[in-house]
Amino acid sequence: MSMKPGLSLRTSQQLALTPQLQQSIRLLQLSTLEMAQEVEQMLDENPFLELEAEATEREEQDLAQAEAASSLGDPSAEVADFASAPPGASSGAAAEPDAAAAPAAESGLDGGEESGALEPEPDWEGDGTVEFSPDDGDWGGEAPARQGSGSDEEGASAIDLASEWITLQSHLHQQSLSLRLNEEEGAALHFLIESLDDDGYLADPLPELVEALLLQEERARGQPWPEALRFERQEALRQLLQTALHWLQHMEPTGVGARDLAECLKLQILELRNSPVARAALAICEQPLELMARRDLKRLVAQCGIDEALAREALALIMRLEPKPGRRFADVQRNIIVPDVIVSAEGQGFEIRLNPDVMPRLRVHDIYARAMRGHKGEAAQGMQQRLQEARWFIKNIQQRFDTILRVSTAIVERQRRFFQQGELAMRPLVLREIADELGLHESTISRVTTAKYMATPFGTYELKYFFGSGLGTETGVSASSTAVRALIKQLVAAENPSKPLSDSQLAELLKAQGIECARRTVAKYREALRIAPANLRKAL
Repeated sequence: MSMKPGLSLRTSQQLALTPQLQQSIRLLQLSTLEMAQEVEQMLDENPFLELEAEATEREEQDLAQAEAASSLGDPSAEVADFASAPPGASSGAAAEPDAAAAPAAESGLDGGEESGALEPEPDWEGDGTVEFSPDDGDWGGEAPARQGSGSDEEGASAIDLASEWITLQSHLHQQSLSLRLNEEEGAALHFLIESLDDDGYLADPLPELVEALLLQEERARGQPWPEALRFERQEALRQLLQTALHWLQHMEPTGVGARDLAECLKLQILELRNSPVARAALAICEQPLELMARRDLKRLVAQCGIDEALAREALALIMRLEPKPGRRFADVQRNIIVPDVIVSAEGQGFEIRLNPDVMPRLRVHDIYARAMRGHKGEAAQGMQQRLQEARWFIKNIQQRFDTILRVSTAIVERQRRFFQQGELAMRPLVLREIADELGLHESTISRVTTAKYMATPFGTYELKYFFGSGLGTETGVSASSTAVRALIKQLVAAENPSKPLSDSQLAELLKAQGIECARRTVAKYREALRIAPANLRKAL
C-alpha cells in the first residue's frame, strides 16, 4: 500500500481572547476597592488617561492664563483662547483651518487618529450588548469628583475616614510616652508592641523574641556575641522583655499583651473589684478552657471548690469579657463594604442605580491626543498604542458597570418580594436564570455577583446573597435556602433560653410550616449562621 502526499483544506472555529476582551473580563471580577487600585495604577502608567476633575482644573487654568494675556495685549492670547474654547467653537480667522478638527479631537475613538483615512477599530465583543458613548469625556458624568485627603469631613469618602483610624500599635505607643523609661527599656516595650497580632495577643513566646533581639544586636555589631557573654546578654534581654511585658499588660485596652485566651481573661478579671464572683472566675480560668466552652458545671464546681450558683455567676462574668482586646482597633478599611448598586423604593416599584461614589470619572487627555495627530514613526506608533489602551480602558470600565447594573436589575425583578418583605420572602434563584434572561454566560454572572454589593432597604448584601437553591414544600413550591436560614434564625431567637431547640426540633418546626428539611441540613444552615448548638445556647 503506497502513501501519496496531498493537500486538504479544513475550516474550524476557535475563540481568540483579544487583550481588550481579557481586560474586560478581568475588570469585571474585581471588587470596588480593587477597581479603585486598578484605576490609580492605570492613571500612573498611561499619560493619555486623566480624571475629569483634573481636566476641568487644567482648562480653568488655561482660560485664566488666556484672559491675563489678552488683557496685556499679548499676541499669543488668541491661540490660548482657542486652546480653552469648547469643541466646535471658533475664534476668528486663525481658528478656521482647525475648526473641523477640534470636535474630532474631543470625541470618542476618533479623537487621537491621524488626519486622513481612519484606521478600522479592532473587533471587540463584550459580555453585554450595551452601546458606548462616542465621547471619551462622557463616561462617569454623574459621579462627583474624587476628593483628596485635604477635603472637608462631609466630602470625605469612607476609605478616607478609615485611613485616619488609629491602630492598636499607635494607641499603645501613645500610652508608652507617659512612662518614664530609659532608652533600652523604651526600645524593649516598642519591640513588644510591634510584635502583637491584630487581636492584641503576643503570639510569639518570649524565648523566641529574646533570640530575635539577640540576632538584631549581632547584626548591628557586625559580629556575634562571644560565647561567654551571649548567655549573660540573653538573660538580660529576657528580664528586660519580662519587665516590658508587665508594663504592656497594664495598658489599655485591658488584656492586651496576653499570651493566650486564659491569660487575657485573667488580666481583665484582675481589673475588676475583688469579689467572690471575680475570685471564682479566676479559678475557672485556671482550668482547661474546654470545660468552660462546654459549660461543664459539674466538673468546674468540683475542681474549683465552689458551689454551683457561684460558678454560674462566674461564667456569666467571663462571658461579658472581651476575648480579642484589639478588635476595636482592627483595620476598618479592610472591612469597608461600599455598595456598587443602590436600590430604593420608588412609588410602587424600585429605583436601581449605580453608586456614583465608586464610578471613576475618566477621560482621554485631549491635548496629548491632539498632539499625536500627524506624527509617524516607531515612537509615534508606541504612543498611539498607549492612546488606544486608554480608550479601551475607559470603555471596559463602562462595560463593567453597565453589566453590573443589568444583572442587578434582573435580580431585583426576580426577588421583588425580598425588597418588599425581607429575607423570609426570598425565592430560589440560580445563576443560569439570570444568564438566560440577559443572554450572558453563566461564568459572567458569577464574576459580576462576586465581591459586588447592593444597598437595599434591608441592608447591604453581596449580589451572590440573592441566589440560593430550593427546598421542597408541601404545596409543591420550592422555598429558598436563604429564606429557610432566615426562618431558622427567627426560631432560635424566639426559643426558651433554658430549653433551646435542638436541630431535630428545628427540623420538626420547619416541617410543621410545610418545609421539608432534614436534620443534617438544619445543622449545616445553623453552622452557616454561626449559631451554637443547643447545649451551648442553654442559659446557665
